[in-house]
Amino acid sequence: MLSPIPVKRALPDLAHVWRAGELGSASLQTVGTGYAALDEVLPGGGWPQGALIEVLQPQAGLHEWGLIAPALAAMQLASPDQLMVLVGAPYLPFGPALGARQLNMQRLLCVQAGQANQGKAPALLWATREALQCADVGAVLAWLPDARSAHLRRLQIAAHAHHKLLLVFRPLRAQQESSPAPLRLLLEGTVSEEGNLFVNVLKRRGPPLASPVLLDTRPARLSALLAASRERARRRREELAPMPLPSLASVSASPRSDVHALLDRIANLHHH
Repeated sequence: MLSPIPVKRALPDLAHVWRAGELGSASLQTVGTGYAALDEVLPGGGWPQGALIEVLQPQAGLHEWGLIAPALAAMQLASPDQLMVLVGAPYLPFGPALGARQLNMQRLLCVQAGQANQGKAPALLWATREALQCADVGAVLAWLPDARSAHLRRLQIAAHAHHKLLLVFRPLRAQQESSPAPLRLLLEGTVSEEGNLFVNVLKRRGPPLASPVLLDTRPARLSALLAASRERARRRREELAPMPLPSLASVSASPRSDVHALLDRIANLHHH
């Protein structure tokens, strides 16, 4: 009687076979995020093309540009004629700031659905699907706070069918809802010298990630200015620090005149 062959030994070289304990990467086409630490924990080593990337955050418009700008700039450099479409962006993009991140503002197209809440969500979903079907579009960024799981599933199918980079930004309350997104992230701002953004990987094709990834998404010039400011503050603290009093041994070894001068200085300190 033949003994069964272990699955891991029977299927060692099939690229389309993924084991849940491993980080999926073989069949994915990705765009580098621009952050080595983030690329290391994402399947395929970057943002997956042809898949929905869901990004949850406490406040819209606060962290997304720092997260996605390096990848968009790289895509524009590789394909200058392609459009980047923004659907339902909460604020009008600030050209000089995005230009400092090497983004070509002339190739960014903003789509809004008006100010009225009634009928706004369906219009944003329709605009997102239409953008994904456009051959001249390379990436779609959509802010869809009221999208449901069924809506996201249709967007996932469209992104896959047309092989587009799709990021959908949603509020934190959506964390409790089911999602068809193969990659799901949660952003948290922080203040430290090492970085300003924690990226929690809630869902990926691979094992759970125990701790968030810390990124410094600030522009290079701003990071340099902050570092220089911290260095000036450190030097000022050192200059204002009180000078330590000499030990008794050094006092006894000093000439008599120096000892009297030191005693006068101590007396003046206590007087003040």
